[in-house]
Amino acid sequence: MNVVRFKLKQDCVDKYFDVINKTDFEGMTKRYIAKTGNYDYCFVGIWKNEEAIEAQRPKMIAHLDEVRMFMDELSPELGVTDPVSGNIVA
Repeated sequence: MNVVRFKLKQDCVDKYFDVINKTDFEGMTKRYIAKTGNYDYCFVGIWKNEEAIEAQRPKMIAHLDEVRMFMDELSPELGVTDPVSGNIVA
């Protein structure tokens, strides 16, 4: 699975969801987006396997480039996203 924490600009929430709802990643079996604060979100992707995530990494980066302008910086060290990925263990 992969998890990405991000914060949307107040006037860009609808724009972000317009884009993400048209985005499909091959090998991703489920996708969830949790609202964790006023404009804070957490994207969770469930994948067939680790190889599927690796294969789609260039497309995920291209997607981020497409929506980056909708996001506020989390911190100077992180930029606009805080991504992690790993195997589901429970």
